[in-house]
Amino acid sequence: MRITNNMLTSNFLSDMQNNLQNMQKIQQQMTSGKVISKASDDPFIAARSMQLNTQLDANNQYNSNIKDASNWLSTTDTTLGQVGNALSRINELLVSTGNAGFSDNERQSVKDEINQVISGLSQTLNTNFDGKYIFGGSRATTKPLAAVTDSNGNTKLDYNASSAELNMIDKKLYTEISQGVTIDYSVSAQDVLEYKNGDSTEDLRNLLQNIVNHLDGKNADGSTPAEGSTSPISLLTTDDLAGIQAAANNVLKLRSEVGAKENRMKDALDNNTTESQNLTTILSKTEDIDITQKTMEYATAQTVYLASLQTSARVIQPTLLDYLR
Repeated sequence: MRITNNMLTSNFLSDMQNNLQNMQKIQQQMTSGKVISKASDDPFIAARSMQLNTQLDANNQYNSNIKDASNWLSTTDTTLGQVGNALSRINELLVSTGNAGFSDNERQSVKDEINQVISGLSQTLNTNFDGKYIFGGSRATTKPLAAVTDSNGNTKLDYNASSAELNMIDKKLYTEISQGVTIDYSVSAQDVLEYKNGDSTEDLRNLLQNIVNHLDGKNADGSTPAEGSTSPISLLTTDDLAGIQAAANNVLKLRSEVGAKENRMKDALDNNTTESQNLTTILSKTEDIDITQKTMEYATAQTVYLASLQTSARVIQPTLLDYLR
């Protein structure tokens, strides 16, 4: 086959173009720090990189969920502590009424204080965190409870919801803390108000109403006791006191559950943080360049390019000036 100058020139230009493209690719990798700049450079690395980035984004969201739930649980624990303190105060007041020398005026003072405690319980159970009421369940944007004054001037704790909305208050809030793993992190108002007393389930709202009525010397429903019947005042240190202690134990149980969930959230955060670090390391190994290696490759490519220029200068020596002489 006859080799012409045109063929030599064409091959030279093609080789030079390849060398320049190779230098450009290495230079681009060095400036970006990434092995590829577009999916067509290496489809496998591109797919692997996108998968790892998706997992990292999901893990970051899980971490955000865990932190939000942990803050919610911490607020819940503090608030339940305040509820426990309120019930403890009522317990002290009921014990004091067992004194045989307790006068009607002293019982009235106890009743006034308990009314204030009930009003404070309403505010405590309406604690708001990040724009949501922590005991409101899935109906978290509306106060779950209200303190209402009855015709006798006593404070009554009641739901600030219709009967149809009570199911919403009782619903738990859930969050996803890792792939396929969800956990409930809320305590509802019903969880706090409904407690076990022996084999029966009772309501703290009714118990508090019974107590203030008994302090007035009336039956639990506010009616005047029949002549010769057991004095309602005697129930303060028996049934009422047992009920308050059962309600306080329920609050302690709820705090224990909240504490266990906080610990689980901490463990989940540690696990997710470790997993994110591992994914970041793998991602770096997948798409980041080895700067030392690329520097050497660039120097080699540059040497090849210069050598090709020098070689071509020797092989294709005639120039336009040769023809103009």
